[in-house]
Parts: sequence; C-alpha cells; structure tokens
Amino acid sequence: MKMDRKILKGGEYLITEVPCQDVFTPEDFTDEQRQIGETTEAFVKNEILPHVEEIENQNFVRVVEGLKKCGELGLLMIDTPEEYGGLELDKATSMLVAEKIAASGSFSVAFSAHSGIGTLPLIYYGTEAQKAQYLEKIITGEWAAAYCLTEPGSGSDALGARATAILSADGSHYLLNGTKQFITNGGFAELFTVFAKVDKEHFTAFLVEKSFEGLQVGAEEKKLGIKGSSTTQIILDNCKVPVENVLGEIGKGHKIAFNVLNIGRFKLGAGVTGAAKMALVEGVKYANERKQFNAQISSFGAIQEKIADLTAGIFASESLVYRLAGLLDTKLSTLDKSVGNYYEEYLKAIEEYAPECAISKVYCSEVLADVVDEVLQIHGGYGYVSEYPAERFYRDERINRIFEGTNEVNRLLIPGMILRKAMKGELPLQREAMKAFEQLMTPSFEAIDQSQPFAREKSLIGNLKTVFLILSGAAIQKYMDKLEKEQEILMAAADLAIQIFALESAVLRCEKVHAKASARKKELLEAVARVCAFDASEKFATAARKGAFYVEEGDTLTMILSGIRRFTKFEATGLLQAKRTLAAAAIEDEKYIF
Repeated sequence: MKMDRKILKGGEYLITEVPCQDVFTPEDFTDEQRQIGETTEAFVKNEILPHVEEIENQNFVRVVEGLKKCGELGLLMIDTPEEYGGLELDKATSMLVAEKIAASGSFSVAFSAHSGIGTLPLIYYGTEAQKAQYLEKIITGEWAAAYCLTEPGSGSDALGARATAILSADGSHYLLNGTKQFITNGGFAELFTVFAKVDKEHFTAFLVEKSFEGLQVGAEEKKLGIKGSSTTQIILDNCKVPVENVLGEIGKGHKIAFNVLNIGRFKLGAGVTGAAKMALVEGVKYANERKQFNAQISSFGAIQEKIADLTAGIFASESLVYRLAGLLDTKLSTLDKSVGNYYEEYLKAIEEYAPECAISKVYCSEVLADVVDEVLQIHGGYGYVSEYPAERFYRDERINRIFEGTNEVNRLLIPGMILRKAMKGELPLQREAMKAFEQLMTPSFEAIDQSQPFAREKSLIGNLKTVFLILSGAAIQKYMDKLEKEQEILMAAADLAIQIFALESAVLRCEKVHAKASARKKELLEAVARVCAFDASEKFATAARKGAFYVEEGDTLTMILSGIRRFTKFEATGLLQAKRTLAAAAIEDEKYIF
C-alpha cells in the first residue's frame, strides 16, 4: 500500500475536504492481499462450512482443529512481529482476513477472539520472556487464547471490575479471586488474559494458564445466537499466578483494555461487513428461486428495492472500513520500529483514530442488522425455519451491537473523543463552528457544477459538515464542560458524525474508482452514490432536527431548523432508476456487485 497520502488526525474529516486520492479502497488491494483474501475464503469453504452444523451443536473439537489449520495457513500471525515468527502485515490485510473469515459463522467469533483480544495484549505489552513462552503457541494455533475483562456486574463499565489479586506472603505469585463473565473461547482456551485489581485498587492484567491451580471453567451459556462459539464464566478461586505473568505494569491494565478494544472495533466493522455480503447473496439467490403469482419474487419492485438498499449499505460499510485501514496504515508507516517504545507509539497512533474505530463498529454492525432483517423478510415464512441460513444469520447478528462496547457506549465515545481533541487544541472545532454559523446567516446561491461526477453528493457532504459544526458549536456554547453529561445530545451528535464519515467514504471511493472504470462499473458507482447520499441525508436530517430541539429554543432554534432544511436538501433525481440499476446487477450476478 502506498503511504504518500496526507496524514489526517482523528476526527479531522469533519472539518476538512478530503481528496479522493487520499482514501484507500478495496480496489487498491495488492496481488498479495487478494491472494490472502482468497486463501481465507478457500479455508472457510473447504474446512469450516462442511462442519457448520457440528460447530453449531458445540463440537468444539472442530473449532480447535479449525484454529490449528488457520495457524498452518498463517492467518493467526498477521499482526505478529516477524521476529516472533509472525507476518506483521498491514491493517488493510488484517481487516480483509476478518471480512473473509466472517462467512464461517460462529467459527469467526472464536477466530476473532483468539487472533485479536486473545493475542494482541501479549504482543503489545508482553515481556520478551512472556512472548518466548506463549506467543508461538498462540500464533500456530497450538493453544487457543481468551480475554477475561467482563464480569457479572461490569460490562461497559470495565473499570468497575471486582476481581482481586493479592500478592502471596513470599512474593512469588498473586492469588486471583473473582468471576469473569461471557468469556469467548472459555471452554477450550489454554491461555487467558485476565484483569483484576491488585490490593483491590490497581487495575492490572495477568497471563493465566488454564492449568494454573484455582482456575475453573464454568458451564456453556445457552445463547440466542453464535451458538457454535464457546461462551463461559471463568471462576478464579485463589488462582495462583506467578509474578512473572503480570502483563504490562501494575495499575495500568486500563491501557491494555482500552487500546485492544479500539482494534477490536475496527476489526468487528470488517467482520460484520463480510457477514452482510454473505447474507445478501443468500437473499438474492432465494429471491431468484422463489416464485409467487407465477413470477420470481426478484422481479418484484418491492424486493428489488430491498436488494438495492442493502447493496448500498454494504458498499458504504466496506468503503468506511478500508478507508479507516488506510488511515491507520498511513499513520503506522511513519513510526520507527527500532525505538524501544515502539508499541507505545504504535498504540497511540491507533488511538488517534479511536472515533473512527467506534464509527466503524456502530455503522457496520447496524448495516448488518438491516441486511439480515431484510434477508429473512425476503425468505418469508421459510426465513423463520432453521433449515434455511437466514434464521441463523438473524440470530447471530444481534450480538454485534453489544460486542466491543455496546453501540450506545460507542455513540457516546465518538463526540466525546472529538470534543476532547478540540479542548486540547488538536482540532479547531470552535473556529470552524463560527465559520459554519456565518454560512447559516448568509444565503448561498452558488450553483453545483453537475458536469463533474458526484458533484451533488460532494456538495451534500460539505453541507452536512456545516450542520454538524453548527450544532456542535451551539451545544458547546450552552453546556461547556458539562456537555459530556448530556447523553441524548451526544447520541444525536454521534449519528451526525457517523453518517458523514460513511457517506464521504462511499462517495470518495466512487470518485476515485470512476475515472478508470468500465461503462457498466461507472453506471453502478453513480447509482450507489445516489442511493447512499439519499439515505444518509434523510437519516442525518432526522438526527440533526432532534439535536436542534435538544439544544436550542426560540428564534435561534427556528434559524437552525431552517439551516438544517437547507443544508440537508439533496436533489436525488433518478433515485428510482439508481435503485433498479443496483438491484438488476445484483440479481443477475447473484453476488455482492462491488
């Protein structure tokens, strides 16, 4: 991947006009990346899908075998440094593998937990001795790994954990006590990253082997979906952990927890995008097979509109995910690997884009929710029957809006992190908000040059950014540092930021690819941009009006509402034909068409 594009700060997209050349897209994949994607697809098709029913019935031998096969193929070592036997590939490749593995259903949950939160804390924070002891076992699949943060009484409030760690009298080990809840891979993992409070105060991570005295694995949870993944309690009853197995620094466990969550969020965005593609294909194939009123239901406009809308939503998700990959890889490419604090700087670089990581998690998981809901609807009564995959897709989807921090928590984080950047002087949000207010007061008669592809969509994006700045400026002015307590306002602001990033990612990708595309591809790109823009403008306008009523009243409210009407207006001429174009291509090809 070329790294000559400008390095944007996290959240800076809200105040900057981004050139399409600076955005990484799936069309930019190298031959090596495509080959890795194809290898992952072939693995899922040949090694996992033939055993889906066994896995769904919790034959975890199949899951462990699958993880070992992933180890043989190198799929568990993509983020691992070369000096420890890893491949150390870029984030775009890591996301591509997460996307492709998603077609494996419940197995993908085990894979993601193992290769992500199960492995990364050791890579980023482990000592040389710890890495030498455990890392090879993990990246080859010899041992499965798990991550123990959540407790019965602390989910989103991770730092409210009650598990304790007390140093033994002879100073050789810690005694861990407490219960960890909803631990993915809990039933078969050999190594656990466990968080506990040293002396009931200092939040700390530990590397705990399954064989350590005092560790007990609870019963498998009976779950709504992802039934083929192992989810258990991990019970710590005076569990003896050698002092050498403290991970990172005592009292600094929050750094490990939160930094790994940022990575989990963007990988989840990629994974659910892959799942959405798979579900869409099943929906289209069924629509082509099913006949009602002596016609294939795929010939009905009502079904075609669903297929078009789902295709556009997935396109925006995919564009967003790989744009974020490009941001991360560009930033990471500037770091000096030879310095002693490399991983500290590495994690700071990822943390820079924590708002975009949260956006990826929220937007893409909600697109998947729309996709599986409509795919089940396309199946009609058969979608409710477990013999058809639509039923499993529907059940499996639901957890993704809870994983890696609930979507509500992530929505609160997005504007919160952006506002903190503004308060530190890292983003000139207030200055730009003042400019936006000037635009609100000044009628504009500037015509859009419609001879340029995507001119209408790009004009809309600029206008949406203006509305975001107007409402953000008004909220900051009214509430100042108390704004972080106004959760309803933050949730509305998050929806604005999310829609802008998603739409801009989709449109910039269309613009970048358009020039060298075939005539058919040009038509599809223009259609998907139109559908994405209309959808985003409608959702954005609803959230903006809500935010305006939350923040203002009287004449100022009237003025802002007038501005919202003006700035969210999108001339969506040709929208129906755009949808029919997308639907026709998807129905003919029986695949995700981009």
